[in-house]
Amino acid sequence: MSIEAIHRFEETFAPRIAATLAGQFGPAVRVEIVPSEGRGHPTRVRLAGEASVTRHPYAYALNVSLTWDIEEIERLLEPGGEARFAHYLEAMVRKMASWETARPIDFASRTQGEPEVLIGGLDFEG
Repeated sequence: MSIEAIHRFEETFAPRIAATLAGQFGPAVRVEIVPSEGRGHPTRVRLAGEASVTRHPYAYALNVSLTWDIEEIERLLEPGGEARFAHYLEAMVRKMASWETARPIDFASRTQGEPEVLIGGLDFEG
């Protein structure tokens, strides 16, 4: 992936993903963009928060990083990419539910079964 594509993803798309996730969680979860650090260290959107006091299905506090497939990021820069991305943001709540079923994560309680969880290779399908 080109440096230009990485920069555009970090400047244009990642902040919108982070804002959408922050809107879902509110102040109980910190959402941050971690810039690319080169090959093998892609741009990440990181979610972190203290476990809810009411229930703890898992032992560790929320510490999830999300990364997207390189080809998917490049497709966002093609014609129709913006509309595809808007549809993806609208589907984010459904996406979160599928992430929970695939990994030991409970977003409601802000807990997870591992100290760190990486959900990588994501696409931008709605």
